[in-house]
Amino acid sequence: MLTPAYKLTIGHKVVDTTHEPKASTMVDLAVHLDLDTPADNFELVLGPVDGLKPARDDDASIELGYADNGGLTKVMTGTVVSVEAGLTAVRVNGFSPAETLLRSFREQTYESQSAGEIVSDLASRAHVEVGNADDGIAFPAYVIDGRRSFYRHMLDLAELCGFDLYFNADGKLVFEKFVNGNTVHVFEFAKHIVALEVDRTPPQAGAVEAFGESPAGSQGKDAWPWLTKDFSGSKGTAGSGTPTLLIERPVLRTSDAAQTAADAVATHIQRRTIRGRVKTIGRPQVMLGDAIGLRGLQDSSLNTNFQVRSVTHRVTKRDGFTTTVGFRAISVNGGTA
Repeated sequence: MLTPAYKLTIGHKVVDTTHEPKASTMVDLAVHLDLDTPADNFELVLGPVDGLKPARDDDASIELGYADNGGLTKVMTGTVVSVEAGLTAVRVNGFSPAETLLRSFREQTYESQSAGEIVSDLASRAHVEVGNADDGIAFPAYVIDGRRSFYRHMLDLAELCGFDLYFNADGKLVFEKFVNGNTVHVFEFAKHIVALEVDRTPPQAGAVEAFGESPAGSQGKDAWPWLTKDFSGSKGTAGSGTPTLLIERPVLRTSDAAQTAADAVATHIQRRTIRGRVKTIGRPQVMLGDAIGLRGLQDSSLNTNFQVRSVTHRVTKRDGFTTTVGFRAISVNGGTA
């Protein structure tokens, strides 16, 4: 029988139950990782015993696993943002470094920079470490306005490029395109799956057209600062059918940028047609950037791989260690979206 274990490092204090699983100060632990939520977070409920003494702004890391196999996996690195002490318990909440990006603002104009270079520079200004930042779209000019946070601008860039934006378990920023997943975790029916929910919806649109406000596509790359009324030579198109979704963004000042944005939105629309959640016994190895493979299901169309969109790890005295994974399609109608 597997015995759930964890290692909490908050400030300069460490609680590790790997070798002493009964010596636990923790009543409830939850870690929420989500590509569609601005900041990942953790929630702890600690009993009124000696051990951790968390305080606001303490650095924190959480490792989960099982005492029986001697291995723990780091699932999140963040910072404590609130500590609520009661008579019988202490509630601790924390966020990933995305919180720093949400509180960072600046006015800046970039010229001849890729999306990845812009993201890396913004992260550096916020003192946030970068794990990986792919190039993405090359922008003749891109303006960062002080009305929106660094995170909001990074998310805009990610959506235009068709990239994911998230923090890995070490608290480092990742800005990259999802292809097949860093790791594929297989969940088999009657072996790993505790509960499964799947939602199928029709696509929001059949075709996508994206364009900016420049004639650069038809007048040459030096025409990017110009304005135009004719977008026929500089727009990007993807998909087919009706209705057509129009994406108008002034920053799409080249035909390549417009095409990349159109492809990104079309892929996003197709992948959202199949979404779901699967609950399993604790699997700390499942992370953002990964994929899961469902196997042995009666509906054969679901016996394929899906992108991990969210992960919730939960450890409680009553229910033990569980992991719930939110997912969406990678391939649609037999092809890669």
